[in-house]
This record gives sequence, structure tokens and C-alpha cells, in this order.
Amino acid sequence: MILTISNLNKYYGAEHILQDVNAVIHEGNRIGLVGANGEGKTTLLNIIAGGLDFESGTLSTENSQIGYLQQNTKFTSNSSIMEEMRAVFSDLLALKDELTALQHEMGELDPDSERYHRLAEEYSAKNTYFEQKDGYTIDVKINTVLNGMGFQDYNKDTRVEVLSGGEKTRLALARLLLIQPDLLILDEPTNHLDFRTLHWLEEYLTSYKGAILVVSHDRYFLDRLVNHVWEIENRTLTCFNGNYSAYVRQKKERVERQLKEYEQQQQQIHSMQDFVQRNIARASTSKSAKSRLAALDRMEIIEKPYMTDKRANFRFVSKRQPVKDILHVKNLSLSVGSGIDSKEICSGIDLDVLRGDKIAFIGPNGVGKSSLLKALQGIIPCRSERLQWGRNVDISYFEQENRQLNKEKTVLDQIWDTYPKMYEQEVRSWLGRVLFSGEDVYKTVGDLSGGERARVAFCLMMLEEGNVLILDEPTNHLDISAKEQLEDALAEYDGTIIMVSHDRYLLNKIPTAIVEMSPQGLTVYEGRYDSYLAKSKLAAQQQAAAAVPEKKEPRESENAAKFYRSKKERARQVAMKNRLSQLEKLIEQTEQSIADNEKLMSDPQVAGDYQKLQEVCDILEEQRSQLEAYTEEWMLLGEELEALGQV
Repeated sequence: MILTISNLNKYYGAEHILQDVNAVIHEGNRIGLVGANGEGKTTLLNIIAGGLDFESGTLSTENSQIGYLQQNTKFTSNSSIMEEMRAVFSDLLALKDELTALQHEMGELDPDSERYHRLAEEYSAKNTYFEQKDGYTIDVKINTVLNGMGFQDYNKDTRVEVLSGGEKTRLALARLLLIQPDLLILDEPTNHLDFRTLHWLEEYLTSYKGAILVVSHDRYFLDRLVNHVWEIENRTLTCFNGNYSAYVRQKKERVERQLKEYEQQQQQIHSMQDFVQRNIARASTSKSAKSRLAALDRMEIIEKPYMTDKRANFRFVSKRQPVKDILHVKNLSLSVGSGIDSKEICSGIDLDVLRGDKIAFIGPNGVGKSSLLKALQGIIPCRSERLQWGRNVDISYFEQENRQLNKEKTVLDQIWDTYPKMYEQEVRSWLGRVLFSGEDVYKTVGDLSGGERARVAFCLMMLEEGNVLILDEPTNHLDISAKEQLEDALAEYDGTIIMVSHDRYLLNKIPTAIVEMSPQGLTVYEGRYDSYLAKSKLAAQQQAAAAVPEKKEPRESENAAKFYRSKKERARQVAMKNRLSQLEKLIEQTEQSIADNEKLMSDPQVAGDYQKLQEVCDILEEQRSQLEAYTEEWMLLGEELEALGQV
């Protein structure tokens, strides 16, 4: 058991934030912590991590090591990337220096001396510990994690202080993964990760030895990773088994069952109270009435399930229908900068959009996805042979940072100034649909949170009644409840959607096609995100296998195609597999030789003979270096074969 919480209560002033929280974390638990913004998720994480006090209850960590990645971590360091990572292993690296010093000191002593024998025993014990802690694979571990977290193309001597905020967050997470605490606490760890890094992190955390407690709005991430969900709602914590989708199903069933039981009991109570009122004063029925009254007093009252009414009500409709051909783009290219500083970021973009299509652009950061959305609307310049919108197209645009909003205006004026003919009550009604009521409508836009600004922008979009929605990362700042409401609205929308998103749950629900964007152009995959994953993986395998194209056989149908690997590629893959098997044997043999030589060092005849001991030490050093080289080659080769679908 890693952590136990019993009857924990937390207040901020007079406000009760967490009430009688009870929970347990065992080794191997993967827990997702969910709840609306402001419910106390981050407060609970800070309490568990030891950064915040609580008023009553108990919390026991059983001397477990806890690592905490905060959402907006302030990672400051004067060190380089590699120095920061190696600092995680400072104790082991210091021990390595001790072993080297012991070797030199033993070399200057008489092998028959008492001090020599003491040092030999000390060396043997420390070396065994160093080996058990994988001290000889430190750099392999560091490079594996850094590459996985997206630092493979970085100069490892880069100073941490010059990195961007997102890069620092990724580096802080990489450092935590190397520390491997008993309990890894992550607050929104996926915010700054691209798809490749996300996939690597999910795979890494799936096999993580310790327990994990994570807060994330990425429901796809929660589905893949967690096996328990903790929900904070109305100050209380409820635990569910399973991933996020299982939690949603169980929560719905639980609320429906509890509501039904509550309503049935209320009917029973009403009936019993009515009987008491009609019969308590009559001598013939007074005894029965008193019996019912006693039964009411003994009855265990079922609480009405908590059902918040704070849910955004998004709904998009179009005021007119456009032509069938919404958009035609041919050979479009995008550049950033101007003059001699101009740099082309993508080219050769061809795109056709039909009425009712729902397409989503994905691709690595910096490839130009947001710029493409702006170029299609004429907001920024581009070059193309043709860029033509169809007749009667009305575009409604959600900009990622909502820069179209005036930070100086109140929420009420932002809507009212755009639609001055509306009555105030009508404006308030629309704002109420996106959770602005009472005095909230007088908040200035500049003082709103990211999620609140997004809701104002969506309110404007609903009023615009566009038949084409262009959305740039629409769910970035929304909590899970608002995301789900938006998804439902987009699924019901009968117009056309063109969007950019990293939200894989959204991408698995809305698009009719996924468009992968690269500097060379676009690749269209019909279907949603899971379908894209399967098709893109297959395409990558086929592309790798067909490095030397061969003549294709005639097609059996219009949509059927076969890919053939060249003899050269097949021979290369066979050689790679053979080398992988050979490396596995070499690693096993080297590990056994190291174990044998370490055992040999404890032999009194060797320990008492400096020359023999030095020879064994030299052999061990060489074998450990060789083992590290074998291991790194094995890992790289395995990754390459996996990418080719051969593992």
C-alpha cells in the first residue's frame, strides 16, 4: 500500500472544499482524477504531495517517494539538458567515482596488506550495489526517455533556461520518469505533447512500476492508461473501477439507479405521511397511523443524487444551405516571415471539401495547421493555383486564442455590441446557455479564464448561424463537461466542419476524415482517429517494405491494391531479425560473464592478489561497456523493426 486517506477535510476560509475524503492507492494503481474546474482536484494533489495542509483527517504515505508534475511547472535551472538528467543519478555517479578511486588506491597497496583486503571487500559490495541499480545503463535510460519525450533532435548541451515553457514542462516530466517515484502525480501532463510523444508516454506509463495519479482533460489518454477513476463532485470523492469510458457508464447507471430509488422512496414517504395525517386522530386507526409514523422515523433516507445544472448548452444551426462544393484548393503553399527571412513551411496542398464533410487536420507542431485555417479564410496570405469557396458559404471561425474578442469589454457588451438590435434579456439568455448569469456578465473579457473566453466565443458562433464551422483547437481550455457538450453539438450539426485538434477523443467522435499535414502536403484518411491510426500504421509499413518498388499485379477491384517488398528489403529485415537474436544471446552471455567475474572478485585467492584483481577489474569494465553498447543497439534495432511492423 502506497497511500491511505481517511476522513480528510479541507477548507478555504469558511468554504468547505473537500469533505470526508477516503481513498487508498496500491502499487500498480493507475488512477485518473476527474471533476469540474474548481471542484478541488489540484487541491487534493497538493495535499497528497505534501504542499498543502488540511484541517482534519489523516493521510499516510507509508514512507513512499512521491513525484509531482504540476500543471504550470516552473522548471528553472542553470544546467544543460543532459546535466539535469544525470543529476537524477547523482548518487550512483558518485558511487562510480568511488569505485574508480578504490581501484586506484588498491593499485598502490600491497595485495597482502590488511587495508588492501578491506578495500577489496568494500569495492566488491559497492560494485554489486551499483550493478543492481543498473548503474552501467544510466546513459541508455536517459537517452531513451529524452528521445521519447521529443528531445531526440536537441543538442543535449542546451541550457534549460533557454527552453520554452512547454519544453521545460516536457523536460520536467522526463526527469520525473527517470526518478521513478513510488507514486507519480501528474497534473495535465499531455498539454504540450504532440501525437508521437503522447503515444510514447502512454506506452511508457502503462509499464511503469509505481502507482500513477493523473489529472487530465484528455479522455483518450485516460481511457488508455487508467484502471481506476476518482471523481470529485460536490466536495466528495467517489471511486470507480475501470478507465474513463467505464466511469462514464457507471456514473450514469449509478445516478439513474439512485434517482429511481430516491423517487420510489419519496412516493412511499408521501403515501405514509398522507395515511398518518388522515388516520392519526381516529381511534380505530390511530394505532396503525402511529406504527407508520414510527416506521418513518426509522427509515434510512435516500439522498437525491447530486446533478449539477451547470452544463453549457451548445447548439449550432445554419441560416441557409450552401452549394454542394464548399471549397476547392489546388497547390497551395504557406510561408512565414518576409523577404530574405521568408521560409516555406508547407507546399503542394490540394483539398476538396463537400457540404456536410467534417474534416480534422492533424500533424506535428509547427507544420502550419493553424496558418492553413487562416490562409483558407484570407486572414493571412498564401500562394495557390486555386482557392475558391462555393456560393452561399457562411464561415464561423473559432480562433485558438480567441483574439477576436475585445479584452476591454464586458461579457455582456461583447455580445450586445456585435448584435445591437437584441434586447438585453435576449443577450442574457444566450449567455446563460454558456454559463454566464447574474453579475458574471459584467466581467471583462480580459479577466476571464481560457475556458470562459472559449464559451463567449462559442456564444458568438451560435448567433452567427454559419454553415461552415472552422475550429482551431476548440476544446483546449474546456473542462470535460464542456467538451462533452460541445462534441454533442458538433455531432448534431448538419453543416460542414473544418478543424484542427489534438483532442483524440473528439477526433474519434466527430470527423468523417482525418487529414494528416506535413511539409510535403496532405494525406487524407477516411474515418475517425482510430481508423487513421490503423491505416497510417499500415501505410508506413507498406512504404518501408516497398523501398524498392516492384511492378504491381493488376487490381482485382477499383479499391484493391497490393504492396510488395523488394528482395533487398526482405533480406535486410531478415538480417536485422538475426542480429536482434544474436544481440539477445550476446547480452545474456555478457551478463553471465559479468556475474561470474564479480563472483570471482570475492574469491580470497583473487582478492589477495592485486595483479589478478586488477585484471578482473579491467575485464569487468570492458564487459560493462560492451553490455551497454549491446543493449543500446538492441533497443534501437527493436524500435526500427517495430516501426516496420516486424516485431
